[in-house]
Amino acid sequence: MTTILVTGATGTLGRQVTERLRTQGADVRGLSRRSPSYAVDLRDGRGLDAAVDGVDAIIHCASAPRGGDDRAAGFLIEAAKRARVPHLVYISIVGVDRVPLGYYTVKHRVERMIEDSGIGATIQRVTQFHDLVLSVVSGAAKLPVLPVPAGVSVQPVDSGEVAGRLAALAAGPPAGRVPDMGGPEVRELTALAAAYLRATGRKRRVVPVRLAGKAYAAYRSGGHLSPEHAVGTVTFEEFLARRHRRTG
Repeated sequence: MTTILVTGATGTLGRQVTERLRTQGADVRGLSRRSPSYAVDLRDGRGLDAAVDGVDAIIHCASAPRGGDDRAAGFLIEAAKRARVPHLVYISIVGVDRVPLGYYTVKHRVERMIEDSGIGATIQRVTQFHDLVLSVVSGAAKLPVLPVPAGVSVQPVDSGEVAGRLAALAAGPPAGRVPDMGGPEVRELTALAAAYLRATGRKRRVVPVRLAGKAYAAYRSGGHLSPEHAVGTVTFEEFLARRHRRTG
């Protein structure tokens, strides 16, 4: 039986990756700070050697938008090298090399750390999750109007489909950086905000807001998009409908 370690196993993506792997018959070690079996804090790396010992692959889903991904990856990489783990799968973001955002810069640094580590690795960049878009527009909808960055489009992808892709990659040999995985449609944020309002029956005026800065300019120019790799199938409206059925 294949043994696979999943970091960030209780997160939006890691939880689904873990479920997919178990459905496929893998022996899964779910690593997180609150895991009953593999409680590891990647910020200090304690307990990692025991967690990675004897695994056939690692899927690294853990991430901290507030910072520290490079430090955590350093601990994981060194533990994987000591244990001679043959395959490390890393989930990254489309545009980490084009959008000058701090979080993206760190994700790109982690990619390079993995590539330089000597470990057999697969790096999968994806576009933004539907869940992230929902978080942005639902948070903005708490205001009297719904503000969104003007001129910005996104290509949201279903996290469940990404989980399936990562599980499949972990089952195969290291492949380096594989083709991007994008959602099925490139849509303006204003249109997605309007779709959210329709789905929830809320009444707000969507207000495009021009922002300043290089990161905003990069988003406006589509640095975070991958329309040539629109391989996802679940649209934002389908995601909202499915979520509404679960919570309704």
